[in-house]
Amino acid sequence: MAGAQTGTGKTAAFALPILQRLAPLASTSASPARHPVRALVLAPTRELAVQVSESFRDYGRHLPLRSTVVYGGVDMNAQIEQLRRGVEVLVATPGRLLDHVQNKTVMFNQVGVLVLDEADRMLDMGFLPDIKRIIALLPAQRQNLLFSATFPDEIRALAKSLLRQPAEVQVASRNAVADLVSHIVHPVAREKKRELLAYLIQSRGLKQVLVFTGTRIGANRLAHQLRKDRIHADAIHGDKTQAEREAALEDFKAGKTSVLVATDVASRGLDIEGLPQVINFDVPRSPEDYVHRIGRTGRAGTAGEAISLVSPEDHEALAAIEKLVRRRIERVLVAGFEPNASTVAALIGKEPRRRPAQASPVAPAADPIFSKPYEPGEPKADAEPKPSAAAPGKKRRAPQVAALLGGLKRA
Repeated sequence: MAGAQTGTGKTAAFALPILQRLAPLASTSASPARHPVRALVLAPTRELAVQVSESFRDYGRHLPLRSTVVYGGVDMNAQIEQLRRGVEVLVATPGRLLDHVQNKTVMFNQVGVLVLDEADRMLDMGFLPDIKRIIALLPAQRQNLLFSATFPDEIRALAKSLLRQPAEVQVASRNAVADLVSHIVHPVAREKKRELLAYLIQSRGLKQVLVFTGTRIGANRLAHQLRKDRIHADAIHGDKTQAEREAALEDFKAGKTSVLVATDVASRGLDIEGLPQVINFDVPRSPEDYVHRIGRTGRAGTAGEAISLVSPEDHEALAAIEKLVRRRIERVLVAGFEPNASTVAALIGKEPRRRPAQASPVAPAADPIFSKPYEPGEPKADAEPKPSAAAPGKKRRAPQVAALLGGLKRA
């Protein structure tokens, strides 16, 4: 069992020893029989599986060892062809791997190493039954390795069922976050979250920002509204096809997209060199997810910034995060976006730092459904009254802006 802060090289920590262990068995023969699967790595998401596979490819480029990756969302035929040619290192997501098992396109009789990468996420995503099915197909004598940035108690219980008297390596304290990441909380009224996000991006000139939301619908909606605010944004989540996810990620890495709005599918496995900021538009309900989200910045010795937009209903989630990371996160009020005074007092606890209002370089585009003036009740200068279908003397009910802006609430 090995735990370390995100971005510190856990993939290299198991990939390099596996390659060294398999090097004496490497063969230059073209025969598939000389290239059986000897190491199996299970990952919870497609993005993480691809990243791990690329690491094996890069680290072992001078060894006659073959590696490949299989995951869902794409056609199986190309994967089947690679497996039939023979690979020593197989990286896979559990569901697609079982598809190959059912089609009899992969054999495990010579697997000597099993790696569970981001094991806590495996449990969160309900992969445990699939993992048990896969393990039942492996040789009884093998080495098991379990890696994660966080080790909740459920993972320790899982480890006891999979590992026998495991050695444990823990780099830094349990569930620690990277030292080079600065943390900041902006208290904000929920209905002003999107306006505050656009304001921060534009006023600070942020060029590469990963923004996390709680739902897929919320990610799509937020990316759409940011584009209406003249901000280059795209969304990545589980409802996107693999091709769409890869295209969105490549555009973000290349700088064509300045804001990538993502669900927690991107909190594991995205390794973006020098990513300066991560913003939690929706505060994660699981504090461990906060560790993984902000782990996308401050990687490989670079500095990063983690910003969280906290509305009144996020107080309990914020308290759980601070308890997990064992620090109080600084609160900074942004003029014009504060929640009501009682909420500020409950959240702050002491005099907060205030960030003065600045003129945004590009004014957000007005939108009759999602936009709202910064001060409630203050009409926009260029707004024209719309005819009302309501009977005279009856007031129309205000739209539920908060529900539209924030995506779906969790039960």
